[in-house]
Amino acid sequence: MPTPAEKRATFRRLHESGCFVIPNPWDIGTVKYLQSMGFKALATTSAGFAWSRGLGDGGVTRDVMLAHIAELSAAADVPMNADFEGGYAHEPAGVAESVRLCCATGVSGLSIEDYTGDRAKALYDFDMAVARVKAAREAIDKAGGDVLLTGRSEGFIRGLPDLDETIRRLKAYAAAGADCLYSPGISTREQIAAVVKAVAPKPVNLLVGPTDLTVADIAGLGVRRISIGGALARAAWGGVMRTMKLISEAGSFKGFADAAPGAEIMKALK
Repeated sequence: MPTPAEKRATFRRLHESGCFVIPNPWDIGTVKYLQSMGFKALATTSAGFAWSRGLGDGGVTRDVMLAHIAELSAAADVPMNADFEGGYAHEPAGVAESVRLCCATGVSGLSIEDYTGDRAKALYDFDMAVARVKAAREAIDKAGGDVLLTGRSEGFIRGLPDLDETIRRLKAYAAAGADCLYSPGISTREQIAAVVKAVAPKPVNLLVGPTDLTVADIAGLGVRRISIGGALARAAWGGVMRTMKLISEAGSFKGFADAAPGAEIMKALK
């Protein structure tokens, strides 16, 4: 098992060239399966984990999330990035304290988003959002500086799809010390290319769901990292829902025809 420092160094190298997919497990079983498939890095999903606890996205407390991140980081032979939501604090000092604690989990990277948690005023004011990223950067530097920081601007998935404002924020987060930039919700070739160009040479993470774009297409647009967020967890939930609706509504067990063979699961978990 590589040390946290070794995994962090590997994670940084992955961001230097090329394009890689970083899928999002939500428990030790999915960590082991995904790394058995050869993925070079993994990332937590706040939504997927929250659903596994019977909670809505954003409903997990900081302490529970930190324990989850530590557990998955320890279980993985590859780098683990943390979906660390808004840093579990509003003020920069609180963000810094949360980031300090997250670095201590052994994680290889973490993201800080600018969503306030209040849909009526979805994004932090610009100066506050930048100060929060700067505080995260300073906390990482005090902890040794090797954890990779991703700055996230949430406008496109919070009802504020303004590309110019998104780019303004991402550039400011880069200047404040973010190593990687991320705007979940951008999806067109034009949007992706514009963000990549604006923050270059810093790497860009792209969130992908159902799309006609392939990994090769996305790499061609200059994206360095592709994540799937809660989509894999939703796919798993979709299988459960479809199968159980067939049983409850039609008395049919045909939904199990697509179930993974137990032997294949066991092989991946060895």
